[in-house]
Amino acid sequence: MNLNLGDFVRFVDENIEGYITRIIDKDTIGVTDSNDFEIPVQASKVTLVHGEIPDENTVVSNRQAAVVPVAEFIKEGVYLGLVTDQHSTAVAHFNLLNETSFQLLATLTTEKGGNYKGEFAAIIPAHSAKKIFSANLGDIQLWPKFNIEVLFSTSANVEPSAPLIYRENIKGKDLSVAKVEIPLLKQKGWLIRLDEPEPLIDAQKLKESFFKAR
Repeated sequence: MNLNLGDFVRFVDENIEGYITRIIDKDTIGVTDSNDFEIPVQASKVTLVHGEIPDENTVVSNRQAAVVPVAEFIKEGVYLGLVTDQHSTAVAHFNLLNETSFQLLATLTTEKGGNYKGEFAAIIPAHSAKKIFSANLGDIQLWPKFNIEVLFSTSANVEPSAPLIYRENIKGKDLSVAKVEIPLLKQKGWLIRLDEPEPLIDAQKLKESFFKAR
């Protein structure tokens, strides 16, 4: 049985149920009950009550979404959004947010101790978000390194952005700022921008600095 963080499970031998808040190893999980107490248990000793419904759009398709007029085309706005689970604040969900008009082909590979694991690969339509990973919020020092790669595609007459590569460890300081409202997720969380906006060049200031240097 495939169990994930945030799944609601029931113990087979006891009258206990709760949400999975920790994957301890391949055979053991941590389940937090209604008293907010985390109980270690063998994965084989629980049964899934309900979990996340898989996305239907995980298979790559060559069908494009409706064409956006070039004048209204948004080229920037790719974020990693972190939010806590609605049922357990001990679980953090990582979402890839696409605020652009591009269709994104995105992958996530995690790296820890020289070991790599493909976690996610799918299309993210324009102006949408998808969950790509989950982890225990209290184990931030144990989180793996994130390797995110994104390709941009559109059927509009717009030059695609260059491929985006993000290879970073998320640290406590990244979550030390106040949460912000994330409209695509309809809740508050932390935002990490993956595509840095192009710097604005002030032609007048550039000209003045050139003459000052002479």
